[in-house]
Amino acid sequence: MGCFVSTPKDTGGKRRRPGNIGEVAVFVPGLRIPKPVDFSESLGDHLSKSLVERISVLRTRIVVMAGQEAPSITRTRRRNATQHGGSTLGDLLQALEDYLPVLLGLVKDGSPLQHKVQFMWINQEDDSEETGMYSVWYEVLSVLHLMTALSLSQANLLILPRTSTDGYLPKVSEESRRSAIDILLKAAGYLDCAVRHILPQLPSEHRRDLPVDLAEGVLRALCLQAIGQSVDIQLGLAIDSTKATLAVKRRLACEMVKYWQQAQDNITNLPLANGWGEKHRLYVKWKYIEAKAAAYYYHGLILDEGNTEKSHGMAVSALQAADEYLKESKKACEAFNTAVPISRTPPLWGTMKYLSEKIPKDTASKVRINRDLYTYEKISKKR
Repeated sequence: MGCFVSTPKDTGGKRRRPGNIGEVAVFVPGLRIPKPVDFSESLGDHLSKSLVERISVLRTRIVVMAGQEAPSITRTRRRNATQHGGSTLGDLLQALEDYLPVLLGLVKDGSPLQHKVQFMWINQEDDSEETGMYSVWYEVLSVLHLMTALSLSQANLLILPRTSTDGYLPKVSEESRRSAIDILLKAAGYLDCAVRHILPQLPSEHRRDLPVDLAEGVLRALCLQAIGQSVDIQLGLAIDSTKATLAVKRRLACEMVKYWQQAQDNITNLPLANGWGEKHRLYVKWKYIEAKAAAYYYHGLILDEGNTEKSHGMAVSALQAADEYLKESKKACEAFNTAVPISRTPPLWGTMKYLSEKIPKDTASKVRINRDLYTYEKISKKR
């Protein structure tokens, strides 16, 4: 019981790895696509016919919908339905939410039924084409991962800038930004549940054999980056608010640094050798550098409020660091986009649009003002 079955990538499976995923504002991990399961054969002698039929219908619906939606989830096209008139991302997410409580009924009070069914899922990030396990907990983990991917895809669509009807530059509405924050935090909740409550249910030897996209480090990194990205959007809202102080903005920027650094720590040493996993690592690196640019910028502005030569000098150093991180982030962004699957950066908006304009300008200005001010004072003292 609990044994894994893995199919290597050279067996001619039907894994779907897109070559181009379009515009990426929020990174969506490689999808886990479920394969059909015959519940009647495994559970027919243990559960009522009606219950077996219910769980079969719920999962079959997910298998069909996930198969239809997979090509569109990994491409950033805003659509209401599939070409077959089928589900949207929201419909698939609802189907998973309907399935999950019924699935959890199979593990209630340590039921032996949790080991009766072999659940198979196609992997996009692991070297194996597909991985299966006689464990309901493995199924729950895979379901939560797919729910996370769908939520992140929804958030990505919400914060991709759209050309406004008034002819101005593409922008993201405040309503969309606030909705994206809620969705990102919900995704983080799925992952936190997976790490804290589902992974511990699997024996340690089986946890070591999980596909890389279900590794604890990957799940933790996804959770942390979802929170970090929600804070990024909050910082953008604070930038637009006349009531938000520099201290508030610096606090938000420092929170971003903390979450993205923790995400990087969790993903750095994982064996993400294939294209998608490496792209995930590059995304975390890029966003971590961006967060440091924001934090140093606001720290520099606060230091500049001091009235001493020392505070002004420290402010200039912080702003220069922000400028260097901003330049480095552009290189990290390019490295992310050119990694397979290829992607594009959407038009700048929010936090980074503001900072990309303000950091170089304010850094040059403060350097010049401080140099002129203290050079003049030193000359005056010598007279």
